[in-house]
Amino acid sequence: MQTVLVGVLAYVVVLWPLVAAARRVLGVRVGLVRALGAAVAGWVVAGTVVQTLPFAVLTHPGVAIGLLIPLAGCALAVTLLVLFVAELAVPSGGPGVLARVRSLRSRAARARRYSRIMRIAIRHGLGSFLTGRRTAGPDGSAKLARSLRQALEEAGVTFVKLGQLLSTRADLLPPVFIRELSRLHDQVPPAPEDAVRALLRKEIDLDTAFAQFDDEPLAAASIAQVYGARLRSGAEVVVKVQRPGIREQVERDIDIVRRLASVLHERAAWARSLGVLDLADGFAAALEEELDFRTEAANIDAIAAQPVPGVTLPTVYKALSTERVLVMRRLPGKPLAAGTVPVGEREKLARTFLHGLLDQVLLGGVFHADPHPGNVLLLDDGTLGLLDFGSVGRLDTGLRAGLQALLPAIDRGDPAGVRDGLLEIVDRPDDLDEQRLERALGALLMRHFGPGRTPGLDLFTGLFRVVADFRLAVPPPIAAVFRALATMEGTLATLAPSFDVVAESRTFATERIGLRPETLRRTATDEFAALLPVLRRLPRRVDRIGAALEEGRLSVNVRLFSDERDRDLVTGLVHEVLLALVGIATGLMAVLLLASSSGPQLLPGLTLHQVFGYNLLMISALAGLRLLFVVFRRTGRRSRARR
Repeated sequence: MQTVLVGVLAYVVVLWPLVAAARRVLGVRVGLVRALGAAVAGWVVAGTVVQTLPFAVLTHPGVAIGLLIPLAGCALAVTLLVLFVAELAVPSGGPGVLARVRSLRSRAARARRYSRIMRIAIRHGLGSFLTGRRTAGPDGSAKLARSLRQALEEAGVTFVKLGQLLSTRADLLPPVFIRELSRLHDQVPPAPEDAVRALLRKEIDLDTAFAQFDDEPLAAASIAQVYGARLRSGAEVVVKVQRPGIREQVERDIDIVRRLASVLHERAAWARSLGVLDLADGFAAALEEELDFRTEAANIDAIAAQPVPGVTLPTVYKALSTERVLVMRRLPGKPLAAGTVPVGEREKLARTFLHGLLDQVLLGGVFHADPHPGNVLLLDDGTLGLLDFGSVGRLDTGLRAGLQALLPAIDRGDPAGVRDGLLEIVDRPDDLDEQRLERALGALLMRHFGPGRTPGLDLFTGLFRVVADFRLAVPPPIAAVFRALATMEGTLATLAPSFDVVAESRTFATERIGLRPETLRRTATDEFAALLPVLRRLPRRVDRIGAALEEGRLSVNVRLFSDERDRDLVTGLVHEVLLALVGIATGLMAVLLLASSSGPQLLPGLTLHQVFGYNLLMISALAGLRLLFVVFRRTGRRSRARR
């Protein structure tokens, strides 16, 4: 046993210089097992080459020394080649071998699911659109929209939610698609009772926490289902339980959505114009957030921090809540869709609901992004309650300021103000013609604010069309605002069909963000407080600039590549160009020397120049392998980062 260990140790010592050289040439930290395996392959090939050489070559001192570098280089080149192929097949830095073996089952399941999704798409006539070979003509849009909806419904929960998200993007899709995708519903039968109980017992102590737990769910949706229960303290609660196995299914489907988006981005021009990669990333982030009920609990706290009069939010029992179980105080009431609202209270409740959501969007910055009638309760005390905070939108100060500038400008019919406010909340292309955009917005406002006209919600549909025509990319937070407002419109129609949403929104804008004296005073105070530090420094800076100008010392310093990332990029490119030049130069010199018959004769048919040529050829091969490895490794990192 000791002899074996000594032999293995000696073998490693012999191979270690080759391992170290390979790591040095590649410039990365290669795993020990992978490096030793590649070194073994390199020495085996080099040994085979030595055995094929004539005895006279091996016994000639000058020739043997001259061929030492090519032979060592041959071993190193084979080692690098093996590492290069291994890096392409299984990139280093990822999961280990055991983890990859364990993931084979999930990979197989994902492949089967991907195959099923593609079969569904092809069966509904979407195959040619996925490859980019066809686009929908004017006569085929309705048929394509219907086929897309049917395919999404058949594909299951995740794709239904994707369709629901797309149905709110009137800035991206034509109206026929919006109407068709709006018909998608994720109504599913309840999960098996024993599976739900098993999940609950894994997450919390069911017997200790609850004095009573209902057997039948109050509601069942695609991600979770809700049960009624009573705590030991006597408090009535609702328990939101994630459907067993839904996380694995959603994660697998999200991966498929991202892969499909990547394929469409590469093959179809219409997909690139829609920004499918950003859409897929935003959808994945929202859905992954919805799977973690701790995020929903935090969302409730964030919205409750800015209470809305007349709207009640549930209270979360955090000690009993986990990632897959959410326990909340039960709000006594009925869903708005099933409730009977007294006629005299409908306008008041609709106004309260509208003002509450607009207050969340424009002033609070955190808002309920899915206020459909099923998520709104008519409480026993005649007020409203909000449910399901898995989908919440967030607006930073800049986006809120843009909306606060946009809405009053629309109300005033000011195309320049609408243009400025719009450009604050969208991502503008480099070649945007602002003057043409202003004229298009002016024409839109004239159609809706002209003499004898009363603006309606179709004003925003027209605004979406302008956004799409000028290729203005709407950020996901702003898209969530439009989605919430569109959903709220349907809720208000259920609550009070005759309620004038546009007129009431204009009233809200005038009262809360309009040009009233108190609003102007508060805005001026806030702006002055923010500018005060700048104003205090301004006189000193003006004085220094004036003195430098008077004395002829005024200059402007511009530092190129001040960002470290830019310096790293340029340095890397220079290194790669130099490496390529070295490889090309040594390769050309090697070819010339090997083709030449001049030079001192070492052996019959072998000159000193040819020995030098073999050395240069090996250096050229090593430089080429190093360059290929760097390029493919960078490409792999970018692909993994994008996924």
